[in-house]
Amino acid sequence: MFPDIYRYRKTMPHKAAKITQFGKHFITLHCQTTLFAPIRNTIQMIDNSTFGNRKALFHTFGCKLNFAETSTVAQLLAEKGISRVQRGDTPDIIVVNTCSVTELADKKCRQTIRAFSRKYPQAAIVVTGCYAQLKSEEVQSLPGVAIVAGSDRKLRLAEYIDSWLATHTPQTLITPTKEIREFSPSCSRGDRTRYFLKVQDGCDYFCSYCTIPYARGRSRSGSIEQLVQQARDVANEGGKEIVITGVNIGDFGKGRTDTFFDLMQRLDEVEGIERYRISSIEPNLLTDEMIEWVAQSRRFMPHFHLPLQCGDDEVLHLMRRRYDTALFRHRVETIRHHMPHAFIGVDLIVGARGETDERFESSRSFVENLPISRLHVFPYSERPGTRALTDIDYVVSQETKHKRARIMLDISEKMLTRFCDSFIGTTRQVLVEHTTNGGMMHGFTDNYIKVVVPAQDALANKIVNIRLTENLGEEMKGEITL
Repeated sequence: MFPDIYRYRKTMPHKAAKITQFGKHFITLHCQTTLFAPIRNTIQMIDNSTFGNRKALFHTFGCKLNFAETSTVAQLLAEKGISRVQRGDTPDIIVVNTCSVTELADKKCRQTIRAFSRKYPQAAIVVTGCYAQLKSEEVQSLPGVAIVAGSDRKLRLAEYIDSWLATHTPQTLITPTKEIREFSPSCSRGDRTRYFLKVQDGCDYFCSYCTIPYARGRSRSGSIEQLVQQARDVANEGGKEIVITGVNIGDFGKGRTDTFFDLMQRLDEVEGIERYRISSIEPNLLTDEMIEWVAQSRRFMPHFHLPLQCGDDEVLHLMRRRYDTALFRHRVETIRHHMPHAFIGVDLIVGARGETDERFESSRSFVENLPISRLHVFPYSERPGTRALTDIDYVVSQETKHKRARIMLDISEKMLTRFCDSFIGTTRQVLVEHTTNGGMMHGFTDNYIKVVVPAQDALANKIVNIRLTENLGEEMKGEITL
């Protein structure tokens, strides 16, 4: 799953550790049409003149997968004549791609939609994503909402907008979750040098705390040939790095004979792509063979993101997770054995139902002794319709959740400091991104350390050797070496 979505800012803004993030994400999308050839064949073609000179604003909540899908939607609308708003423009259409992983996510989606309605009362608001899928009637009742489209209908938004422009009749288009079977491909590039390639969607795990299977449907995947071609298209456009995204990407190929490991090996053969990163993978689906293969791969980076969720076996059982702490430790130690320099990020929920004080201490002790680089911490959120509400009686108070989050954040901060400090004075390859801030450019090392260097436009989208000189907390200062 992909829990690096929300950031828990209010109670601990001083902390450096990455935790759950909801922020408002106005995104600049620059996807080229060549990435979407397989998509265009699956949607109804609409004449460009249908939309005239209308402009759209795109707002995305949540995970990398949502951003990839929003990018695809923006490209498809652009092909139909709806251009993206520029600074000072007033949008005719507002597309909000929502998230619903926590109660706070739902609240932020509602707040944003209401704010858009007040600011742009003449605009048609189109709401899609997980919140729209799970609570379509609630979304439709919000002011300004013209279209509510379920999580599997994003690539048909141009068709729905065309219908709304003709009739101005509100539409709610939701496929029952059990009937969602189609895989909708997407590949995006934001204002950075990295592309995000969606390879899988949906989840069959039904963890006791999670609504994602109800919002995204059952596990399904793209074909290896289709995805490899999209990677080739990225290379042809000058892209150097691809982040492989999905809901449960290790489940790629379920129901077929091919696997995620097969996909990795085929992607590794694509010339022109210098780097691949695996966004997040379940520890029970990351095999020792895959780890050993990444260690010798030139293109797959020494960077792993593993969802632990809790470091206590009893809580893991209550969560209906498919591994125990022994397997998780084995995976981490195997990575460290083959790639001592690898960045290992770990997702952690605090305050889940059933997490007594004793079980939290067990989790804290386990996590504190893992050889990892960083924690991604987020407090447990009650979600209607999940098994935790009916199957687990023990409830943790909000105050205790916040206290436990602070404890885990302190641990994470020490981990990240120790990891980054170990690379001071070393030289690593950094893919420098276009973004500049205060005369500086940033990029990431192969093992996912963020580095800042003085801006030089010629460095953008280039991999250069940089000596790491100082740990600044969330990033490291670097010097370019010849």
